[in-house]
Amino acid sequence: MLDFYQIDWEYEPTTFDIEWNKSGTATQRFSPDFYLPSFDLYIEITTLNQKLVTKKNRKARRLMELYPDVKCRILYQKDYLNLLVKYGLEEPSQGPLLSNGEDSSVEEERTSLFGIAG
Repeated sequence: MLDFYQIDWEYEPTTFDIEWNKSGTATQRFSPDFYLPSFDLYIEITTLNQKLVTKKNRKARRLMELYPDVKCRILYQKDYLNLLVKYGLEEPSQGPLLSNGEDSSVEEERTSLFGIAG
């Protein structure tokens, strides 16, 4: 989808240290899935397992606390599936679903691809 819209992207180009032990060695790191250089934005995609969703949310929050100049957005499974339907890459199975419960037409008016391209 990013290629189709000619949005430059890099796959996991940066790993951020987000937790350290007492000696200063990084004990936890976070590598967002994609970086969009034109928007200076990292995208993390998360899907099925709620345990993993919770872990990624925690890591993304920690990233933004430690590196306030780094922009990172999480794309949830429902958001991803809606993008596939919206851009004609997949047929809807049960109608548009949004992670925030809104109607998809409202979302389309407010934002387009990842909320970054108009």
